[in-house]
Amino acid sequence: MVSLDLLGRRMALRILWELSRTDAPVTFRALQAAADTNPALLNSRLKELRAVGLVLRCDGGYALSKQGQSLVLLLLPVARWADREFARKN
Repeated sequence: MVSLDLLGRRMALRILWELSRTDAPVTFRALQAAADTNPALLNSRLKELRAVGLVLRCDGGYALSKQGQSLVLLLLPVARWADREFARKN
């Protein structure tokens, strides 16, 4: 349940999504710009995501760990469902 609590926190899923969009590490500044968030919140979420092993700090920035990549793959069907459901309402 701790992981679900973390994923429900502001910007956690957005950070995972932004990191999943590239195979190369993403710098803090690039991630901040892509996620459109403030540095304090980004720093907090990255620390939390690193603590549970979803994100790695490596040369050149941050990247998804194998666990993080696996989680993103599990979340893709939910994202597709949301796209379909919310597209119908607009």
